[in-house]
Amino acid sequence: MPATDRTIAVGEISVQAPIPRPRRNIFCVGKNYHEHAKEFAQSGFDSSAAKGVVPDAPIVFSKLPESVIPHGAEIRLDPGVTEAVDYEAELAVIIGTAGRNISAREAMRHVWGYTIVNDVTARDLQSRHSQWLIGKSQDSFCPMGPAAVTADEIDLVDTPVRCRVNGELRQDSNTALMIFDVPAIIAAISNGITLMPGDVIATGTPAGVGIGFDPPKYLRAGDRVAVEIGGIGVLENPVAEV
Repeated sequence: MPATDRTIAVGEISVQAPIPRPRRNIFCVGKNYHEHAKEFAQSGFDSSAAKGVVPDAPIVFSKLPESVIPHGAEIRLDPGVTEAVDYEAELAVIIGTAGRNISAREAMRHVWGYTIVNDVTARDLQSRHSQWLIGKSQDSFCPMGPAAVTADEIDLVDTPVRCRVNGELRQDSNTALMIFDVPAIIAAISNGITLMPGDVIATGTPAGVGIGFDPPKYLRAGDRVAVEIGGIGVLENPVAEV
């Protein structure tokens, strides 16, 4: 098809998540910032707390692909299922080159780029089932976007990670404060597991999640959650009740 010089207004298009339906579950890392590890261990909802506040190795779980929604779509609350829905601002890695048993030294060669993920979580389900997949994989619980950037556009040593709810700054941290950096995470996940192009890895959230407040500040219908990561942009989603 021949190229045209027609400009398309943003309002004329529907922006989708960078990877609208990942080919398999999204890999996620839990308790990967020191202060968040402390606030989560003290919350009473941490099924891994018996092994210590700060993990010795990456805690890896997953979210179902069907939980992905784009920037602007509604995070849907189902009061018949959960009454404790939380937000989690996270940098997400997008794998570009397949690999298995990848060393930390070679890990960055397998990274295509990055996007933003809001690892929305039903805390009551997370606690009830003593594992995290059900509480993390509810429909609409993985906002992703608004864009993806190539690996050269992000400085993992100094990239701010922030989250605001209704304009209130809740999370304010930096990727430099991760317990396990991106190469270490890739090395751990690929240990016996082949990572494939298009795989998404959410690298963990910093302190300031709703459960860290007393009383907890869970999401409610009418809220707006904005996750900002330097070099990528702002992922914003309204919250609505189904």
